[in-house]
Amino acid sequence: MKNNYDLIVIGSGPGGYVAAIRASQLGLKTLVIEKDKLGGICLNWGCIPTKALLKSADVNHTLSEIDNYGISLKNHSFNWKKIIKRSRGISKTLSEGVKFLLKKNKIDVIYGHGKLAGSGRVIVKNNDDESVLYEAPNIILATGARPKNMKGLEVDNINIWNYKDAMIPDKMPNTLLVIGAGAIGVEFASFYNDFGVKVTLVESQNNILPSEDYDVSSFIKTDFEKRGIEILNNTKILKLESIKNQVKVQMEVSENKVSEVKFSKAIVAVGIDPNIDDLGIDTVNINIEHNKIVTNVYGETSEKGIYAIGDISGAPWLAHKASHEGISCVENIVNEPSHTDENIIIPSCIYSRPQVASVGITEEMAIKNKVPYTIGKFPMIGNGKALATGDNNGFVKTIFNKESGELLGAHMVGPEVTELISIYSLAIKLEATELDLMSTIFPHPTISESLHESVLAAYNKAIHI
Repeated sequence: MKNNYDLIVIGSGPGGYVAAIRASQLGLKTLVIEKDKLGGICLNWGCIPTKALLKSADVNHTLSEIDNYGISLKNHSFNWKKIIKRSRGISKTLSEGVKFLLKKNKIDVIYGHGKLAGSGRVIVKNNDDESVLYEAPNIILATGARPKNMKGLEVDNINIWNYKDAMIPDKMPNTLLVIGAGAIGVEFASFYNDFGVKVTLVESQNNILPSEDYDVSSFIKTDFEKRGIEILNNTKILKLESIKNQVKVQMEVSENKVSEVKFSKAIVAVGIDPNIDDLGIDTVNINIEHNKIVTNVYGETSEKGIYAIGDISGAPWLAHKASHEGISCVENIVNEPSHTDENIIIPSCIYSRPQVASVGITEEMAIKNKVPYTIGKFPMIGNGKALATGDNNGFVKTIFNKESGELLGAHMVGPEVTELISIYSLAIKLEATELDLMSTIFPHPTISESLHESVLAAYNKAIHI
């Protein structure tokens, strides 16, 4: 029948569309249901367009220091509207690319709001407000997440922004409050600061980037403050009030001490909530814990034939995790030998200036879990390629099991470290030891040599420090 499929995927983000393509490769008749644009938040409002914005900021910063490279450039300027337009154009191109890939793989796409209507059944309300029933023995929920709403921090999309608003403003604000110093908040703080906006970054916890290794958090805090970004840790925002063309903010900077400050704009970046509302969860037997769908490593829920991948199944909320889960889920459905197992290694990347990348455990986790460990640190200033490029701000830190020599974690700050973290991810996945990494030859001159030096430093064998 026309409305019967082997697999229905609700959501076309990095988890959904990748799962659909893999399913088609394995011979499943597949339907993708998308209520907005193909590619989900990542391609349209997240991972990719923000990187385009940050690239513009990086180029602007480089031009501001162009004299250091022996090049004269008088009065360089930037066009804010073109910066935004470029970012949106890249998103459109990639969304069209997903459309092409789905068509190439003979995957049907329906636009509308999809929700479960019992096991094996999905009702889609299309753009004409018509409801159509589709059936499949396998259904993957890949609906992603949305910005978290918190009392007192309500977004009005005018002066009080969420991340979408922050990506398409008509003009730059003079002053900006960024609430939440996780990856999203830190990237926006870095971006706006590079264009001359006076930025204040607020975090309720002890450190910015609280999930990162303390050495990383501390380094970024110091670096941001040198750039003129005001950082307020242990600070709670009590209330935001949008008044004409500014935001009035009440914040608790210390116990029983409340101050009132005004900013041109504010970005609320306090996390995300999984999109599990209005998904028909109540029509099936799916376990929900802490506002996320409970799954096993293959995305299986407590309801046979229904799977969940990506942000709706919990942290870490990363596109590459969702894609990996999508492939593993589909391969499990058809009993294809899967490349996944319980030991999933998920690297994390932050594209601020300087960049941050990490994988595995932090030093704080090693201490908490009483793991015997040794660390190695190598500063980027000791790397020849970093010096040659004029970007030597950062370090590499590695954590090894003191008894077995196995690599447990790696944390980096500096130029293009987001491109280098996969080396350590592979090493952890393969349970590499210090000897494996020490005996690996890294090409010269490259930033990657810093990774090697950090390993050597853990055993007092570093050459260039």
